[in-house]
Amino acid sequence: MANEKADNLVEGYSLGYYRILKKIGAGGMGEVYLAEDTRLNRKVALKVLPENISADKERLRRFEQEAFAASALNHPNILTIYEFGAENGTHFLASEFIKGATLREKLQSQSIDLAETLNTAIQIASALQAAHDAGIIHRDIKPENVMIRDDGYVKVLDFGLAKLLEPPTGWLNADEEAQTQMQTQAGMIMGTAAYMSPEQASGKAVDARTDVFSLGVVLYEMLTRRQPFTGETIIQTIVAILEKEPLPVSQFVKDYPSEIERIIFKSLAKNKDERYQSAKDLLMDLKSLQKRLEFEVELERTASPNNNAEAQTQILETDKLTGATKAAISTKDGIAHPTSSAEYVAREIKQHKRGLLAALSIVILLGIGFTYFFYYAPSKKTSINSVAVLPFVNVGNDPNAEYLSDGISESLINSLSQLPQMKVIARSSAFTYKGKEIDPQEVAKTLGVQVIVTGRVIQRGDNLQISAEMMNANDRTQIWGEQFNRKAADLQTVQSEISKEIAGKLRLKLTGEEENRLTKRYTDNAEAYQFYLKGRYYWGKESEEGFKKAIENFNQAIAIDPHYALAYSGLADTYSLLGDYGYSDPKEAFPKAKFAAQKPLEIDNTLAEAHASLAKVKDLDWDWSGAEREYKRAIELNANYAAAHLYYSSYLGKMERHDEAILEGKRAEELDPLSLSIKANMGLVYFMARRYDQAIEEYQKILEMDSNFNTAHFMLAYVYSLKGMYKEAIAESQKIIDLEGSNPITLSLLAQTYALSGKKDEARTILNQVKSNKEYIPPNDMVQLYAALGDKEEAFKWLQKAYEARDGQLGYLKVLPFMDSLRSDPRFQDLLRRMNFPQ
Repeated sequence: MANEKADNLVEGYSLGYYRILKKIGAGGMGEVYLAEDTRLNRKVALKVLPENISADKERLRRFEQEAFAASALNHPNILTIYEFGAENGTHFLASEFIKGATLREKLQSQSIDLAETLNTAIQIASALQAAHDAGIIHRDIKPENVMIRDDGYVKVLDFGLAKLLEPPTGWLNADEEAQTQMQTQAGMIMGTAAYMSPEQASGKAVDARTDVFSLGVVLYEMLTRRQPFTGETIIQTIVAILEKEPLPVSQFVKDYPSEIERIIFKSLAKNKDERYQSAKDLLMDLKSLQKRLEFEVELERTASPNNNAEAQTQILETDKLTGATKAAISTKDGIAHPTSSAEYVAREIKQHKRGLLAALSIVILLGIGFTYFFYYAPSKKTSINSVAVLPFVNVGNDPNAEYLSDGISESLINSLSQLPQMKVIARSSAFTYKGKEIDPQEVAKTLGVQVIVTGRVIQRGDNLQISAEMMNANDRTQIWGEQFNRKAADLQTVQSEISKEIAGKLRLKLTGEEENRLTKRYTDNAEAYQFYLKGRYYWGKESEEGFKKAIENFNQAIAIDPHYALAYSGLADTYSLLGDYGYSDPKEAFPKAKFAAQKPLEIDNTLAEAHASLAKVKDLDWDWSGAEREYKRAIELNANYAAAHLYYSSYLGKMERHDEAILEGKRAEELDPLSLSIKANMGLVYFMARRYDQAIEEYQKILEMDSNFNTAHFMLAYVYSLKGMYKEAIAESQKIIDLEGSNPITLSLLAQTYALSGKKDEARTILNQVKSNKEYIPPNDMVQLYAALGDKEEAFKWLQKAYEARDGQLGYLKVLPFMDSLRSDPRFQDLLRRMNFPQ
């Protein structure tokens, strides 16, 4: 049953695919409903913007901003956003449904001890660090926006007030927005008054440190059950934030570590330069305190006389205390202070020197102390949440074993990327270091990771010797290392063992589902697996010959194991790129890609790679809504899959959703920082948004890394032409011919740059050369060339040919600047309609 008014949403009504179950809340940004996603048979939370305010452009902008900001994030402590949409004029946001209570509800209904307080604050800080790393600040951290699941897992909600640290062109800048908000009535100030930072409260520009301040307020409130800054009115509260210092925590809480007060007051510094400069810095201190307290508990437990009857007797004789866990009392400055039983034991041992037992106790205590110092002390160990698996070395350079060493590395990357709490660098960036001597610290800094995994492979007949080690790049210490001697047929088993060892050494707490995904095998046939590895090896070369060899090997793998989902996915990717790159006629390549992309989902619907492959095919097939659905599903299943973010970014650019495209592109770049293809996509995204200077900057960075990267020269020729830099455009076009030779694609580019520069005779001479060539000519290249020559009729003839040929480049029709001279023609609008573009 479809509904027309958000105010009438009751059980059984539907918004698109979502069937309403019940209303579960309401707030300033809309009502929240529990709903069922009828496509995926799962419960979701729907935040609905009421119809009576949907016409308010500012509130709608903020609602959309919540969707865009939050959907760009993927972190276990951040609410997962599934979709932002509209149905019959009703705008809604679909997100995961969290069963639990808000922090506000917990504060009102029950006490929260110090351990739970620290655990909650650590999870919030971890979420903020991920958001800040993505260039997003929350600006409204408060107990109402923190949900705690029944199992203690924290989810940060409501990025409705989030602001990009680097606002895209056309957005209100931070100062303007803050000042505008301060000019409205007090109740409309962005953010909740009691949790605002001084700079936020005074209408100044804000950055990540404003979230640090707000978390400090929340931490203070969790400990003391009161807010540090209060007033009878909002204005009085703001004055308190700007001018007053909070009362000491010790005034409200007894028996707490002084370190927690230092952390809180550093977070609440009014001068943001004196505050924690990032959520990461705050997170490190919170974790250090947590580990110290855990150590003290362990120290007390280990030294407890309950574990040693003789020690218990001695303590009872000495002090007549009735239990080992009962606190001893020390007096300092006339005030009684509790002392832990562990401290009591240590003091009594020192005072009475009870022979062998005393010496043994000291040894135990020292042992625990050294263990803590070397393995748990914050100066030696921080939380590890990022890793790069570098290409394993093919010892002996056996060309027949090269695919094995590459395949092991790639399989480990794919396995570890299944872990949502880890950032795992993608293959293309990791493989930049193939065959090179490396400095682990330099590599870690470049890739933005803490841990490096390396290895060596030796093949002797059917026997494999695989060595692997994991290194902490900060201090070059080895965290783990092991050697495996196996048969080639046992390769998958070895890879699963290595993945589990790495996860264990990184101290990852995996759910049963996550452990299954980590060690999942997609085929039990060793021969099929080796053909698959060879297919990926050749696919990674990104050449026409490489693609053809990849197809041969993927087909071999499928022939041996017809249920090998990953092999079908690899086959789909290869056919898509053959057509997309112009190596093959799209009318031949894309149907094969479509068939291959549908097969793996019949076998395994949870395979992110398969959803991404199908999304790419739907994208090329102009099934825009289907493509977006599959892109989102792929990212939901594996947020570390850089290719899914890359393709989705390109898709969003085609849809003229440029700000979203940039965010997705940056996420792909974070996962694959050295990938030239991903950097080229960032240039393309800026090009589609007509931000030409930024596009030029991206392509010049690429050429600094690889001066022969053809795509960068191609795109620079286009951008220079559009900026009127014709000399530079022609020079870039000529470089392409020098690199690739004269073919229809390179010659049509040169002719187009000549035409745009006014040299139309030269352009037509080259055009005649192109038309006489017997090779396949991408129709869209001819469209652009004729448009540059001002020949609209020929341009439209070739547009029709491009449509009939399913030219992959035609998907950029809405955003290509070269089409501007054709847009006003009814034939152009008709073509957009036939291609199913959203109107």
